[in-house]
Amino acid sequence: MLTPEEIEHIARLARLALTPEERARFAQQLSVVLDHAAALMEIDVEGIPPTATVLPVHSVMRADDTPMPGLTREEALRNAPQTDGEFFIVPATFGDEA
Repeated sequence: MLTPEEIEHIARLARLALTPEERARFAQQLSVVLDHAAALMEIDVEGIPPTATVLPVHSVMRADDTPMPGLTREEALRNAPQTDGEFFIVPATFGDEA
């Protein structure tokens, strides 16, 4: 079990103002967490390669080399607020002084 001094030190590091009830509760809770971490440290993992995931890795994206038809000009411009029939018409980014 963590000592009151250790709990106070941890609270100070985390910049937490704890009530006496919170100190007692956190001492018990943090002790349980640290006991679990200590148990995990005792597991022999020699010979087990490090890994980021135990699940098979697969891409959810389509292959980039798969040709896909694009939009026609009419389809692309259909919902545009302003066009000249060939291009989108957008407000100028710079004023006349550019």
